[in-house]
Amino acid sequence: MGLIANDCRVLGGAVDAEAADKAARFITLCDQFSIPLLSLCDTPGFMVGPASEEQAAVRRMAKLFIAGAKITVPLITIFLRKGYGLGAMAMAGGSFHHPRYSAAWPAGEFGAMGLEGAVRLGFKKELAAETDEAAREALFNKLVDSMYQKGKATEAAAHLEIDAVIDPADTRAVIVRALGLSD
Repeated sequence: MGLIANDCRVLGGAVDAEAADKAARFITLCDQFSIPLLSLCDTPGFMVGPASEEQAAVRRMAKLFIAGAKITVPLITIFLRKGYGLGAMAMAGGSFHHPRYSAAWPAGEFGAMGLEGAVRLGFKKELAAETDEAAREALFNKLVDSMYQKGKATEAAAHLEIDAVIDPADTRAVIVRALGLSD
């Protein structure tokens, strides 16, 4: 089986343009040789910013979505920790609907983007209205904690398209069972 994974020790697990190219080529290769894929996802999403844009990130990252959309082999996605934004979707074949089976470890976190950034953007007016620095920090922490509660793996299993929250010790057995469903 083919394996793609994020390494949280490199760019925090973010998918940059070079990683997107590499993963897209690998996914295509596995599909051409009928090799099932396992994706171990732990990503804060796609790398963004001016340096990323200079590397034609959007065009190169789109290749990862195209490769995921075209695969015909079984894809199993296990969310180890972070599953944020389009980077997480790309690691799951371009959509949380696409994997044959997707599961998260209990520590899994999900969101459209990193939760601290989401709070800074989504609650900008509320945070700016708080003039006391300590009160603003307390409000920020309360909002982030609320977002973390809503983004827990159990919530994602209930509201998103992941199939289960699993004990990390059962990961191998879950993958084997999911592959046993293949034709």
